[in-house]
Amino acid sequence: MAERGKLYLVPAPLDFGEAPAPLDDVLPAAALGIAARLGHWVCENAKTTRAVLKRIGELRPLALPVQQQHIVELPRELHKKGDAGTAPDLRHLLEPALQGHDLGLMSEAGMPAVADPGASVVRGAHDLGLDVVPLVGPSSLLLALAASGLNGQTFAFVGYLPQEAAARTQRIRELEALALRTGQSQLFIETPYRNAALLGALLQALRPETRLAVSSGLTLATACTRSLPVSRWRSQPAAIGNAPAVFAIGR
Repeated sequence: MAERGKLYLVPAPLDFGEAPAPLDDVLPAAALGIAARLGHWVCENAKTTRAVLKRIGELRPLALPVQQQHIVELPRELHKKGDAGTAPDLRHLLEPALQGHDLGLMSEAGMPAVADPGASVVRGAHDLGLDVVPLVGPSSLLLALAASGLNGQTFAFVGYLPQEAAARTQRIRELEALALRTGQSQLFIETPYRNAALLGALLQALRPETRLAVSSGLTLATACTRSLPVSRWRSQPAAIGNAPAVFAIGR
């Protein structure tokens, strides 16, 4: 049997088109070296992947020019909604690895398959007997949790909260009750242009003693984390802008 390739989980920077930090400030040399030698990719967004590869190419020689890289996007139904449980057959995306080529998986930002689509590809690789190798790089959830001062021993990421106001308030109160009862920190995200609406809903619905942490612009020069009881957020208002942010609540 011909030797099979490996599936590498390649983190993407968190700068989201903002003024980027040097790529080698957020990705270690080993990860850059492996990414540079790959020529086959599965990704959330091909445009983003090409942009990251261009930046990698400024630091390391690429195996193939950016426009000659073999890049395939994940099915659209896996974007944002995630891919836990039942998912389409993604074997065709792993075909290069079955033919002996190492394959990279890259998300829009941060660690693939963590708060981003891609778990089905990883699961499929395991089912086919392929080696899966996660590379070191930024994960917004872990950076935000570490900076929050909230419980890092037990925590949950719950994705996006409902957009409809009443349902969102109910969900906030459910998560708060769980956090206060168990001590488990609750992390969630929102589309950046809805940050202000979510912050307002949190300050209205949460108890004064609940601790709320918001991290935005992580790994950038503008990075900021604010972690205070809700009572202090209310007395000392702060705008969080439209940068991608991670919200967390706990005790």
